[in-house]
Amino acid sequence: MNVLLVGSGGREHALAWRLAKSPALGQLHGAPGNPGIAQLGDCHPVRAEDVEGIVDLARAIGADLAVVGPEAPLVAGLADELRRVGIAVFGPSAAAAHIEGSKSFAKEVMAAASVPTARGLAVARPPCVLKADGLAAGKGVFVCRSQEELEAGLRGTRALAQPVLIEELLEGEEVSILAICDGSDAIPLPAAQDYKRAQDDDRGPNTGGMGAFSPVPALGYADVEALVDAIHRPVLEELARGGAPFIGTLFAGLMLTADGPRVLEFNARFGDPETQTLVPRLENDLLEVLAAAATGHLGGATLEPSADAAVTVVATAADYPASSDAGTPIRGVEAATDAGALVFHAGTALRGGELVTNGGRILSVTGLGPTVAAARAHAYDALGMISFEGMRYRSDIAAVAAGVGA
Repeated sequence: MNVLLVGSGGREHALAWRLAKSPALGQLHGAPGNPGIAQLGDCHPVRAEDVEGIVDLARAIGADLAVVGPEAPLVAGLADELRRVGIAVFGPSAAAAHIEGSKSFAKEVMAAASVPTARGLAVARPPCVLKADGLAAGKGVFVCRSQEELEAGLRGTRALAQPVLIEELLEGEEVSILAICDGSDAIPLPAAQDYKRAQDDDRGPNTGGMGAFSPVPALGYADVEALVDAIHRPVLEELARGGAPFIGTLFAGLMLTADGPRVLEFNARFGDPETQTLVPRLENDLLEVLAAAATGHLGGATLEPSADAAVTVVATAADYPASSDAGTPIRGVEAATDAGALVFHAGTALRGGELVTNGGRILSVTGLGPTVAAARAHAYDALGMISFEGMRYRSDIAAVAAGVGA
């Protein structure tokens, strides 16, 4: 089948890398793609947010399936328009994607589905969490343990010019639980844990994600299945009851508190950098599963995880998330790949045949190994082969899970 993959980040490169392995794949197209995706298929200069342009492209290339990576085009209704012209889509409708597009809507859905989440507060005083209600590229959440952090959070939310939710600050271990959904059924992916803060020891501002690892200690397949049964499936039922069946990846960010799991947020798509960590661990044909979900027929499909662990570390521009970088030469990607690591492009471009920076999060480097410690060592060894001026990354990704010092 011919597949159109919408997006240009590390998540989309990881998906392209995996879809390219499927014997069911005919042609792979990216819009707009990136230099990594261009090595696997044909890339087209159409922005992911250009709904009309994406629909025209999908028709022109004879796409049998569209896989939409980023949240913004989903919230804008891209999946609806593609389905309107007869193209199967792995990605929710605008109505279903509203579970990410509006945190207040997500709260309403969870209340109706009896899914536990953080308690709302009437007044912002520490400790608390401030959340922008709409999309903010992973940068709309402010954890406020002190008055100083609260004042910074209030400034940050004002800059986003969105309604703000105030919630209790939950304590515990945070995990990412993703499930492939066909509107009524759900298949869990392995649990992952990501790192949102820009600096080591969870300091600095929130980002789109600085790294991730899987598996998560003490969360086996049965545990993940139980979480999906308690959280994802009731939400799927509630969305369907409201006339918005969810087709795509329903991603729950959870806090495992002493009182049980609580939902921090829902995303309506594959996570980034969770995808770069999870996709390499899947043993089944991902394309067949996504196509089955897109047509509402997951049936007995499964996504079995391999025994290997995976650790992903994100290399960013020097001042990310405050600013990005463009045009700086990148060295060593080929050496890191030759060493066996997976290097997924995100904020990259080709200028005169040379690979250069073109964004905030530049590359995701994923190492695999029989243990989290081995995968982590592999990822950091490969990362050490890559360089560009101002390159920055966290040194403590998966350190605790690996039982080593950062």
